[in-house]
Amino acid sequence: MEEREQNISEVIQVRRDKLDKLIQEGKNPYEVVKYDKDAYAEVIKQNYADYEGRTVSLAGRLVSKRIMGKASFAHLLDSTGSIQLYVSRDDLGEENYAAFKKTDIGDIIGVKGVVFTTKMGEISVHCNSVELLSKSLLPLPEKYHGLKDTDLRYRQRYVDLIANPEVKKTFITRSRIISTVRAFLDGEGFIEVETPILNTIAGGASARPFITHHNTLDIDMYMRIAPELYLKRLIVGGFEKVYELGRNFRNEGMDTRHNPEFTMIEMYQAYTDFRGMMDLTEKIFCRIADTVIGSRKITYQGVEINLDAPWERLTMTEAVKKYVGIDFSSAADMSELKAQAKAAGVEFDDDICRGKLLYECFDQKVEEKLVQPTFVYDYPVEVSPLAKRKPSDPTLTERFEFFITGKEFGNAFSELNDPIDQKGRFMAQVKQREKGDDEAQMMDEDYVNALMYGMPPTGGLGIGIDRVVMLFTDSASIRDVLLFPTMKPIEKQQ
Repeated sequence: MEEREQNISEVIQVRRDKLDKLIQEGKNPYEVVKYDKDAYAEVIKQNYADYEGRTVSLAGRLVSKRIMGKASFAHLLDSTGSIQLYVSRDDLGEENYAAFKKTDIGDIIGVKGVVFTTKMGEISVHCNSVELLSKSLLPLPEKYHGLKDTDLRYRQRYVDLIANPEVKKTFITRSRIISTVRAFLDGEGFIEVETPILNTIAGGASARPFITHHNTLDIDMYMRIAPELYLKRLIVGGFEKVYELGRNFRNEGMDTRHNPEFTMIEMYQAYTDFRGMMDLTEKIFCRIADTVIGSRKITYQGVEINLDAPWERLTMTEAVKKYVGIDFSSAADMSELKAQAKAAGVEFDDDICRGKLLYECFDQKVEEKLVQPTFVYDYPVEVSPLAKRKPSDPTLTERFEFFITGKEFGNAFSELNDPIDQKGRFMAQVKQREKGDDEAQMMDEDYVNALMYGMPPTGGLGIGIDRVVMLFTDSASIRDVLLFPTMKPIEKQQ
């Protein structure tokens, strides 16, 4: 009976029996502590002329096996790819060949042999030694091919990586994107720093925090929702260019773009403004495209995206007028603006202010239409508690967000460095919290105190790394670019 037709419990029992026998014979594979390897599957195939006729040592997972009497063919999968193995009784000897035939798909093996090409033209390794390095007690899904259950793929990423080689490519690309961003910023004179993840105040963004408790101090603490306020303290202290790339935590909903813990990069540069951050954003994305993809034109979910600079730049007022048809720059009073917003299908509270109504029109009706890279700037002060006011219109701030594929990828300000204004905005946020808005920011007296010492004009920028990886790997869900996304425990689903 084929293994896939057997009951899983029977398969496990057969494999346990094989392991028990190996242990009784003094051949416990789990006691193997190392294996010297000097070659990789894909490297051999890509550089066959250099490897033909050479003896190599490889190690990896056995993912296929065809026993044909005195000789067999198999495939070994390592971190680079798979390669065919030719194994015969004449080369291994009677006892070792019998041991090879008892191996199971999924076992970890080490092989030594000579690189050659079969009559069918497949690059292979003619093995003269096969060693069992670790026993697989569970069968691979559908005998290695085809793990399709999405929920299972996320829960058991270790199996997903074995069964779906393209998944590994996504995370290799993720690593390259992160290293490219770091290398670019380092080259621009930025210093990478680390700030606290456990905070006594949840600040730096408008979001609901995760709360924990410190037993020794007997105080509640918050997992950071953003490193912003600490990084700007460093600008006060004399650093001129700093960045931090790391995890943030927000106790909010989960969907294709949101996970409770996620990776962001935030950077701050003294003596520049939000327009300088626009230029920096374009440079970062172009550098990723050039280095990782090799082109500034990429395809995301069937749509071609052109990342080449310059990107379109619109004020929020211009964007709402362009895509919704409501002109907030006109002399229209609030009753007229509300009527136009309702007619456009925008939902809002009756006591909404002008700035928040502008934002709701944009958020609900415009964002999804911004497919090509677009900067949207001049945000209302009511939704921008940490951004500097626009000198020509104090109801607006020098803030932008940028959008690609109809999704927000990052947020930036000319940073508010007026301690009196900052304290006033914190107090307004506190009032919002008192009214029940658990996403409103808390008062941070120490940050205000830092600003009292003087912070130079500063531009700040935050970019969601997970969304960047989604874009460059053509991934539809954030779970596809997180090795271990947050999942509801199986017992909670009952």
